[in-house]
Amino acid sequence: MKRLIFIGILCSTMLSLAQKDQQLYDIIDAVSADRIEKDIRTLVNFGTRNTFSDTLSNTRGIGAARRWIKKEFEAISENCDGCIDVFYQKDFVTKKGNDRVPHDVWVVNVVAIQKGTKYPNRYIIMSGDIDSRNSDGSDFTKDAPGANDNASGMAGTIEAARVLSKYKFESSIIYVGLSGEEQGLFGGAGLAKYAKEKGWEIIGVLNNDMIGNIKGVDGVIDNRTFRIFSEPVPPNETERERMMRRYYGGEVDGISRQLARYVYKNVETYMPEMNPMMVYRLDRFGRGGHHRPFNDLGFGGIRIMEAHENYNQQHQDIREENGIKYGDVIEHVNFDYAKKLTAVNVINLASLASASPAPANVSIGGIVEPSVKLKWDKVDGAKGYKIYWRDTTSPTWDNSRYVGDVSEFMLDGIVIDNYFFGVASVNENGFESVVVFPNKVFRD
Repeated sequence: MKRLIFIGILCSTMLSLAQKDQQLYDIIDAVSADRIEKDIRTLVNFGTRNTFSDTLSNTRGIGAARRWIKKEFEAISENCDGCIDVFYQKDFVTKKGNDRVPHDVWVVNVVAIQKGTKYPNRYIIMSGDIDSRNSDGSDFTKDAPGANDNASGMAGTIEAARVLSKYKFESSIIYVGLSGEEQGLFGGAGLAKYAKEKGWEIIGVLNNDMIGNIKGVDGVIDNRTFRIFSEPVPPNETERERMMRRYYGGEVDGISRQLARYVYKNVETYMPEMNPMMVYRLDRFGRGGHHRPFNDLGFGGIRIMEAHENYNQQHQDIREENGIKYGDVIEHVNFDYAKKLTAVNVINLASLASASPAPANVSIGGIVEPSVKLKWDKVDGAKGYKIYWRDTTSPTWDNSRYVGDVSEFMLDGIVIDNYFFGVASVNENGFESVVVFPNKVFRD
């Protein structure tokens, strides 16, 4: 009888995992390059989306662009019986003290929230940038089509809403168009502050900025590789947390880095044709993106983008000099590649929004012992827990063990000095939370 019960449980688990797998594959297949292309062309046709451009015209400028984006989100919501709440979130930015701000302006974000069924105050965010620029970021009259930077990321965010609005998730998903990126990340800063004031529990931010170019300025053509930028630890950590890292490790195990590893693992599992490239820095050398303001306030956030940039097509007036064509125009966007990176986002949004909360208060013991012991607080919705470990020099979680519905477990024969460890929750459908690195040490 016990054997029959075990077989029944095993079959049930295998069926649950198969359903999980199939749903994510269906989500990948639903992403449309044609719809993404149509949306990129629409955004480009507004001429310029500079933060300071026309807000009254219905055909040109950032005002027309954000109204169109809002209508697209509203149309998606209508098709899912009002499952998405769409609104503007805005902040007033003044010229005083801002060299890149030619005049006072309202920086307006377009926010679309698909509420979770079980954890409505837990959010995973996908963002794209609305605004564009040419060689002079303060020039709001000259054309700045911004096809790849960043109509591609904005179109991908809209497409993610179209695809995922067909499903229900336990946690909430936010699709957002952020403004003021080119003048100092004002849109991200405004929404991050708004989230903090509202008490949102943010699981993570997937910032998509330039997801459509496959030919680098160095001539490399690559339609499979993409970069995941993440900083190692939160910038607002305490002095005590910094001090503890010297003795217990964790220099590359902050919440943003764990989010990057989560995306990497999901892509390796469900999109093996893609080559995720984890880059161990906040953003490109000396540059920034809209995930940074969220990081600044202690939220986990990463940047997903193309692997090979072409600087001749970024922040450039449209022109030709010495046989080189400059400008961020539609001809340089590869729509199939933008589809692939959009699919990268949707499977991770779906997985994170389907998972139970991550385990809380993870602690570790095993100093001068031949085994490692981990403890954690159980969380709502978890069927069990999974311990991960890796070599201290490895960028990814390479080893794991599912340990069931327990709140502590000992890994016999594994020496604590030689590895890093973490714990994730697993729900009944097989979806996992982000791995949590231990934040406490115990002796017993």
